[in-house]
Amino acid sequence: MEKGMIHIYTGDGRGKSPAALGRALQAAASGEQVVIIQFLKGKGLDDSEFVRRLEPEIKLFRFEKSDEIYEELPEQKKAEEIMNIRNGMNFAKKVLTTGECNLLILDEVLGLLDKSIIETEDLKTLLESRGDTNVILTGIALNDEVCMLADEVSKIETLKFKTFPAG
Repeated sequence: MEKGMIHIYTGDGRGKSPAALGRALQAAASGEQVVIIQFLKGKGLDDSEFVRRLEPEIKLFRFEKSDEIYEELPEQKKAEEIMNIRNGMNFAKKVLTTGECNLLILDEVLGLLDKSIIETEDLKTLLESRGDTNVILTGIALNDEVCMLADEVSKIETLKFKTFPAG
């Protein structure tokens, strides 16, 4: 059996999640099933009427309960959210092992590594269960070990030009 591809959208620029959503739309237009699991997004896309209209081809999940940004939570709430995030990771593993979709997007999963909520080994184990499901990982920070797991890495940067040189 062929293994699914692993794609990473990383970098400090805006557009990683929209790029992943674009890939989701392409997959859904081709008749494929897509699951998106968001992490560390506050409200994220959860209350987006548009995304809800994309079901059943594209299903969006968010396991965190707080609408606040993770870093701004008190320690007790952070501990609760870590449990919720781990539930999200367990759900991702179930999705991959059952072959429930053709494309799984783990939006901001790299942030979980950066904040030491999960370890690289946890992500590696999860990805090994992907079968022929393609997986997209997004997030700002990317370590070398995770980079080596990917078939394709796209770095998204913000370039600022205050003025253009006279031509």
